[in-house]
Amino acid sequence: MTTDTPSLTLAERASRLRELHAASDILRVVNVWDVVSARAVLALPETRAIATAGHSIAASFGYDDGAIPLETTLDMVSRIVRAAGDVPVTADLDDGYADPGETVRRAIGVGVVGANVEDRLRPLDEAVARVAAITAAADAEGIPFALNARTDAFVRAGGRPVEESIADAIERGRAYLEAGADVVFVPGILDAAVAGRLVEGIGERKVSVIGLPGALTAAEYEALGVARISYGPTTQRVALTALQDLAQDLYADGAIAGTTRALN
Repeated sequence: MTTDTPSLTLAERASRLRELHAASDILRVVNVWDVVSARAVLALPETRAIATAGHSIAASFGYDDGAIPLETTLDMVSRIVRAAGDVPVTADLDDGYADPGETVRRAIGVGVVGANVEDRLRPLDEAVARVAAITAAADAEGIPFALNARTDAFVRAGGRPVEESIADAIERGRAYLEAGADVVFVPGILDAAVAGRLVEGIGERKVSVIGLPGALTAAEYEALGVARISYGPTTQRVALTALQDLAQDLYADGAIAGTTRALN
């Protein structure tokens, strides 16, 4: 495969990602799942960082979300890193696997400078210890790793009241930042009132969200003080929807549009 040799060191790329999280404008990362999807996004001048989608990589290899072996994830992520050159790459590492510190050490070894790691609503002390293990491993490697510590306070909330999820997310978010996380990822469809309370409770430019159908726009989240927005598996779903729609059209004796771009 062709590569874009970076001119920045790994530590410099990590620092760049942290700077993007702290900037006044929201960091928009369009999730990718393989080299060709990464190159399509990297070709756009607006791209400042690349984020991998764990769900999408797993689906590409025939695994359920959260069931893909770490080795398979790291192999694909390493290929994306090589294609990205100086653009920092943050990876979805599921829950960090059995040893989150070792998982992140290995991720750093293939050029990753940031990651999402899920808490899966483990007991708080256990979840904090896992965050601390990640940041300690990154420190030992000399990398200012941009951990986007994910709390599943909303997506695993069950039927509990939203007030409880807000309080849980804030308590966990503060604890994760104290343990060394850079930002706190709170996935879910968050309206302006909830997003505003999370920013107030966790910190300005310290909350990361996901863009989903029915959620706010990036600009609306930015106005509330959110640091980052990503799109998870929805980017792959859009691509697969286009593929399936095209296949259906071709089965009906359609034709390939002349406006199709040669992106591969």
